[in-house]
Amino acid sequence: MNMEINELNDELRDEYDFASMKGGVRGKYARQYHEGVKLIMLEPDVAKIFPDAKSVNEALRSLAKIIQPGRMGTASSCPRRIVK
Repeated sequence: MNMEINELNDELRDEYDFASMKGGVRGKYARQYHEGVKLIMLEPDVAKIFPDAKSVNEALRSLAKIIQPGRMGTASSCPRRIVK
């Protein structure tokens, strides 16, 4: 796609001088980025409860402590009930 530069619609500031930048490689770190990122789509009803990544991560960590107490924390951190 051949795009024509329109000087009137140029919104970049004058201090951005891309002519002096040499050697940029498109997608240079794309593989490393994709290996470290897990994107999960939330259903709308769940997204209302968990509006951001921080709240989702906190909830999942709390759940993981309950499910796998030995992996996420110490066994003593889980409350135990003594039944007589």
